Amino acid sequence: MIIDCHGHYTTAPAAHTAWRESQQVAFGAGRPTPAYPSISDEQLRDSLEDSQLRLMRERGVDLTILSPRASAMGHHFGDESVSAAWARACNDLIARVVSLYPDHFIGVGQLPQSPGVPIANAVAELRRGVEELGFVGCNLNPDPSGGHWTSAPLTDRSWYPLYEAMVELDVPAMVHVSAVTNPNFHATGSHYLNADTTAFMQLLEADLFRDFPELRLVIPHGGGAVPYHWGRFRGLADMLDRPPLSEALLCNVFFDTCVYHQPGINLLFDVIDLDNILFGSEMIGAVRGIDPQTGQYFDDTRRYVDALGLSPADQQKVYETNARRVYPRLDAVLNARAL
Repeated sequence: MIIDCHGHYTTAPAAHTAWRESQQVAFGAGRPTPAYPSISDEQLRDSLEDSQLRLMRERGVDLTILSPRASAMGHHFGDESVSAAWARACNDLIARVVSLYPDHFIGVGQLPQSPGVPIANAVAELRRGVEELGFVGCNLNPDPSGGHWTSAPLTDRSWYPLYEAMVELDVPAMVHVSAVTNPNFHATGSHYLNADTTAFMQLLEADLFRDFPELRLVIPHGGGAVPYHWGRFRGLADMLDRPPLSEALLCNVFFDTCVYHQPGINLLFDVIDLDNILFGSEMIGAVRGIDPQTGQYFDDTRRYVDALGLSPADQQKVYETNARRVYPRLDAVLNARAL
């Protein structure tokens, strides 16, 4: 079985996106937000059949862990009530997609984060997603300010209420920023990768996993700069009198394969232990075009992993077993289906 751990609903119906725009306009004008539109099952199917589902079939992906569009989480916009309403609408839409295609998708939720608002206020939506909607994890934005990094590091105790709930519910988080308002940063070309690298360094500098030994975090996009500069991080750990990375972080931190060329995938697998790598593609995401050097889609990451020549046992780890271990609720669902 091939499980893609990193999927976003980037092709959501236009009515959903239009409602978000109307919500933003209403907030700016001081008016109530219009009612959420009626979106039919047929509209949902139309948004998926010739996009994510077609590509999954073509690429041999069996199941995608699907979450709301990351760049549209927009935690920097509005206030807490705006973020809460938007997160609820996005999560409900993901749950509907999963109900229509339970064999192809399983849900991960968006948190209603807002700058300056305690993360504890987002726990109720995390619980609703897991306990009512059947989600197997959440996306955690380390920078809800939109590129200005006004929040405390992920290791600060202010984040602990969320971590406590995650451990209780036995769900991981993918550390994933959203849109950026700082003009110094391109959203997907720098902000995303900067955030991945920043999150890892924050974890290196502190003892979060001593307090939460069962907490699991997925750092996407191949870990940003982390694998490429593994020696730097090992050296910094030594200089800062921190424990070795393999002991301090790699029981709790995992990386996906959203790296869009063969040399990058080769390096990821050369540097990072196989048990810490989950297959992911983020298809129809940040990089959607065809690579002129190969004639294949940049985000068809299965081609790169297949080209590594891993043993069948190692392939199974990357494609399936690691994801089921990091996402125990996913494993429970698949076990219930005897898959």
